[in-house]
Amino acid sequence: MSKITLKGIIDEDFVNYRVPSMTLMFPYCSFKCGTNYCQNWSLTREEDIRIPVDKICERYINNPISEAIVFQGLEPFDSYNDVYKFISTLRNKYHCMDNIVIYTGFDKDEIVDKVEELKIFKNIIIKFGRYIPGQDAHYDDVLGVKLSSNNQYAERIS
Repeated sequence: MSKITLKGIIDEDFVNYRVPSMTLMFPYCSFKCGTNYCQNWSLTREEDIRIPVDKICERYINNPISEAIVFQGLEPFDSYNDVYKFISTLRNKYHCMDNIVIYTGFDKDEIVDKVEELKIFKNIIIKFGRYIPGQDAHYDDVLGVKLSSNNQYAERIS
């Protein structure tokens, strides 16, 4: 049975997307934003969780509240193989086409190859951009939530 590594799971999150969402917290990050400003720094002290992809998919599908899945920090794209494995399983085995939102500190041009690869899946949204201190928060229409600095934005890639 295929497993992925996470730092945590929130079954019903009402903060990161416009609808109730399951949030998966990925375990790795190159700290390109710097450790001083990392809002997920506390995750580095959490134990890694090795969990079967099928177990997470079934947990999500059987939850009557959550309507989307959010991937967030540390940095999902630093766990890209697990990200891809999860999305592929959810779409191809479980035929679940709910929105998947990926929060990343990368700019789009830094991960263009991965963005292109993910376009084969439907309903993928990516929030791009590092946190930059001293900038104003702003409302993002795609996510339906406020983002921490004005260089951050979300885009539906498929």
